[in-house]
Amino acid sequence: MKTMTCKQLGGACDQVFHAETFEEMAAQSKMHAMAMFQQQDAPHMLVMSQMAHLMQDPAAMQQFMDEKRKQFDALAED
Repeated sequence: MKTMTCKQLGGACDQVFHAETFEEMAAQSKMHAMAMFQQQDAPHMLVMSQMAHLMQDPAAMQQFMDEKRKQFDALAED
């Protein structure tokens, strides 16, 4: 089990996520982002706007995801 925060995953807050795999971590982050979108949370909305721009460039988005996966992989187990 590893732990990362919303900020570590490219988000806007210190919400903590725990997961066995990067895919699980990404799924938790996505669910959190959807909840923050529904609440129209201003800091998250800004980050989501930046992410939407990044998603227009598949290579840049892949690089972002690869970097987050490397960060996850480098973490020690809880």
